[in-house]
Amino acid sequence: MSLLRSWVVNSAALYVTTRLLDGVRVDGAEALIGGALAIGLINALVRPILRFVTFPITVLTLGLFYFVLNGLMFYLAASLIPGFALDGLVAAILGALVMSVVATVLHVFLKPRRKPRDR
Repeated sequence: MSLLRSWVVNSAALYVTTRLLDGVRVDGAEALIGGALAIGLINALVRPILRFVTFPITVLTLGLFYFVLNGLMFYLAASLIPGFALDGLVAAILGALVMSVVATVLHVFLKPRRKPRDR
């Protein structure tokens, strides 16, 4: 169930991102859902490898290269999904930043609550 919830949250975050930034466009629900799926898969499979490979650059730039890496992952997802378009790398970096903030907020609010234990 958490995988489905994560996919829904990513879809909602991508939708909010397209509404806030002019440089990020999604044409239709299929592209929105496909884009969220692509972003999730890329984040799970490709990002850990690239984080390891680019670690020296990230250290040299005091972590700022991580924003570029997130933008590149966002750009990769957009290039794989028809109907999901970006206006360049700056739009990709800003889109990845906005999407991660929105997704984090949504995950906090949609997190299942634990029932208190009886003592």
